[in-house]
Amino acid sequence: MKKSPIYTRTGDSGMTSLVDGSRVAKNSPRVNAYGAVDELNAMIGLVQAHVTDLDAGIPATLLHINNTLFNIGAYLATPAQNTKLNTQNLESLPADIMELENGIDTLDSAVPQLRQFILPGGSIGAAHAHVARTVCRRAEREILTLADTGAYIEPVVLNYINRLSDYLFILARYINHFTGIPDIPWQK
Repeated sequence: MKKSPIYTRTGDSGMTSLVDGSRVAKNSPRVNAYGAVDELNAMIGLVQAHVTDLDAGIPATLLHINNTLFNIGAYLATPAQNTKLNTQNLESLPADIMELENGIDTLDSAVPQLRQFILPGGSIGAAHAHVARTVCRRAEREILTLADTGAYIEPVVLNYINRLSDYLFILARYINHFTGIPDIPWQK
């Protein structure tokens, strides 16, 4: 069986292909948007590697988030002209948002009430969850930048990304609580 080449040399000039085969600059707002989502997806994988000892629901939730982010990345990598390709991977997002909200409520009920601002850190898993949260916020900004170019973005995409950053914040707190490492309070 012949292996697929990892390198194609088609991007050597700073251009890349979108899902429909059209070519755009690698630093275009569209590529920046789905690139930030790809980076976020990798960060979720890193968080997942550090939470294998947490209850079984969290690693499964993170795996589901990985798949959802891949779908969002595919959506962002598909020009709006191809409506069917552009929205078919988004059909589960309303249910996914509800799942994130339920997860936020569950994790929040298991940690002490937050009475002050906290700094990113604590356990290794929590620190990675905080980094993932900040990458999630950047992905949100990159998607908004793409929208500012006139590209239509389904509102549910931004809703999901926004809710995911909330989930990652409470997940970081939960990881610290579960591992017995306190959150780090902000000192003025």
